[in-house]
Amino acid sequence: MKNILIIGAGKSSAALIKYLLDKSDTENLQLTIGDIATSNAEKLINKHPNATAIVLDVFNKKQRETEIKKAAIVISMLPARFHIEVAKDCITFKKHMVTASYISEEMKALDSQAKENGLVFMNEIGLDPGIDHMSAMQVIDRIKSNGGKMLLFESFCGGIVAPESDTNLWNYKFTWNPRNVVLAGQGGAAMFVQEGTYKYIPYHKLFRRTEFLKINGSGNFEAYANRDSLRYRSVYGLDDIPTMYRGTIRKVGFSRAWNIFVQLGMTDDSYTIQHSENMSYRDFVNLFLAYSPSDSVELKLRSYLKIDQDDLMWAKLVELDIFNAEKKIKIKNATPAQMLQKILQDSWTLAEDDKDMIVMQHLFGYELHGEKKQIESSFVVKGENQTYTAMAKTVGLPVAIAALKILKGAIKTPGVQLPITKEVYEPILKELEENGIIFEEKDMPYLGYNPNHVTG
Repeated sequence: MKNILIIGAGKSSAALIKYLLDKSDTENLQLTIGDIATSNAEKLINKHPNATAIVLDVFNKKQRETEIKKAAIVISMLPARFHIEVAKDCITFKKHMVTASYISEEMKALDSQAKENGLVFMNEIGLDPGIDHMSAMQVIDRIKSNGGKMLLFESFCGGIVAPESDTNLWNYKFTWNPRNVVLAGQGGAAMFVQEGTYKYIPYHKLFRRTEFLKINGSGNFEAYANRDSLRYRSVYGLDDIPTMYRGTIRKVGFSRAWNIFVQLGMTDDSYTIQHSENMSYRDFVNLFLAYSPSDSVELKLRSYLKIDQDDLMWAKLVELDIFNAEKKIKIKNATPAQMLQKILQDSWTLAEDDKDMIVMQHLFGYELHGEKKQIESSFVVKGENQTYTAMAKTVGLPVAIAALKILKGAIKTPGVQLPITKEVYEPILKELEENGIIFEEKDMPYLGYNPNHVTG
């Protein structure tokens, strides 16, 4: 049997594991799922005879090497910063590797060794990055092959709560790593180009510079700019394109409310708070407000941010129970971002039967035979429950499909890569359609970039 080693059994692994187990008899597969604890892996395996859950500490070199040696291919579902040691072992023991993470400089440096050893190191093969790359390149390649010239590419993606499970004023619940949500947008200005003009949005302004979207009959949304849209011009072969913009989708009103946390400094992850474990939620809020022997925390916050008591923004803060003087943070030497994450997880964790929703939209503007045209391509996918989420499906399925196709030799071009070639995207998108991830395309008049979409 062909052994597939999956390292990491977190939130995004459910659909990945199910897909490979469903194929395990016909494809002669044996799964080994390694994690720091086996509880979630055992739940997902559900005593399937073709899978084994093991305790695997990725920092234990001897144990890591032992398991990688046994594998025909390695799938790393670890946080991105932990992939590199796995990747080096895969070079040493000549194993293919698949991850859903962005290609790091350290990973990129292994490209020549991967090619020399005939190894496929497929990265950025989840949702975003992943499905966005594949679906974009499919349309871009089609436009170019017909003689069209690209004028505009805008891409938006977001994981939100499905309408039937939308039970809070923020219209949001965590569908993936909460830490990534809290830290979103940090690490430099958002960079993009619109109508040939370069634009930069610093972090402290990011959540007040949003665009409105209507997607596939699923309602109204907003999007804030991703950190670096410019890097994908060369990746997609669009070096001279006048407009290139990538953004993250939320329900309308989320960004304005989130901006409160940014302006207060609650999303900062660069320093720790003394005695944080003993602080109440109310103490946490008070950390960022001026001292007053008489004014309440609520009054100081409303005054500082100029929020009226009947403002929906105020109701959103109250709903989080952020002024509770009894609830404790219980995290020692926590950063502000970690403390905020703890508070939000109380309110935004999916209930067992909650459903999430993934929304993606691409806009392609192009010129063909002297006429300007535009294509809108989008999909909406809902999850089943707290375990088999839309996020797990859209991240995990492309990873699983790619791994199996590499194992079978259907994807064979070696090197450190992302899924932008026809060899990769055509068969994977076809199989994703069979699993309910289907893009709907609409031909539209060319609209170009509409500055009226900007809300702030």
